Amino acid sequence: MRVLITGIGGFVGVHLAEHLLSGNSQVEVFGLVRWRSSRRELEPLLPLLRLVEGDLHDAASLLRALQAARPEVIYHLAASSSVAGSWTTPAEILETNAVGTLHLLEAMRQLDSDATVVLACSAESYGVVGEDQLPITEDYPLRPVSPYGVSKATVDLLGYQYFESYGLRTVRLRLFNHCGPRQPERFVVSSLARQIVEIERELRPPRLLVGNLEARRDFIDVRDVALAYRLAGERGRAGEVYNVCSGYGRSIRAVLDELLSLSEAVVEVECDPARLRPAEIPVLVGDPSRFEKAAGWRPAIPFRQTLLDTLEYWRRRLAP
Repeated sequence: MRVLITGIGGFVGVHLAEHLLSGNSQVEVFGLVRWRSSRRELEPLLPLLRLVEGDLHDAASLLRALQAARPEVIYHLAASSSVAGSWTTPAEILETNAVGTLHLLEAMRQLDSDATVVLACSAESYGVVGEDQLPITEDYPLRPVSPYGVSKATVDLLGYQYFESYGLRTVRLRLFNHCGPRQPERFVVSSLARQIVEIERELRPPRLLVGNLEARRDFIDVRDVALAYRLAGERGRAGEVYNVCSGYGRSIRAVLDELLSLSEAVVEVECDPARLRPAEIPVLVGDPSRFEKAAGWRPAIPFRQTLLDTLEYWRRRLAP
């Protein structure tokens, strides 16, 4: 099977490539990269995969990349992925996520491609949900409250529209919060883990900066997410949408407490106003039953292991 991963050099893209290549000689993995993209995390995998150049902002380059790779499955992960950053660059995030996805789907339509395209959508598109409406099912309306959420809701709707209008085999995954080793520090779990390790190493004062600790999220390990993507490409029904989540919510405060239980660092916690958002979603907890029924997927990696692996990643990165 020939697969193409857009955003292959990103956090999830590298984990997905590793997963697809681990012991499976039947899969040919192609990665879409821009000429200026960083390939540092991909270096160990380069002998095993092929890179094709293309840019979501350049429709013609996407046509050439699809013609070169001739994929049977496309995992569309390339995106601007920071919710917090989307407030300062809303036009850029809509251009990359929404218009970039449109360019990809248009290229597939023009080539009359019958590839399955798995779209990385987001639970952020659900917006503010009341406690009496938890866990969130896929039938809940999309009411995003951030530019990032709007951009991902657009990706979601485009996927459905191109299935209904042109018969493209799109499968939409609404990902809840995922974390793990190699996650950039702009995301909450990785940020907390890095700060703790910096305090362990005496690289910063024992003051840990946080945002809203009361927000509750449905966290899953990025390696479980990689498996979910593969199964969506193999077993997902064209035109369908699936939540990828655990069904269990944790407050950021509880995540911080568990991280600290895995460290000997003694810290003072301080709220950083810069880490607060103009509109905060109090809770996002999903119902994974539709995807479990379709693909047989459930998260398998214990959350404590995810946190430990994230700490160990930063301990290696910040080692003397």
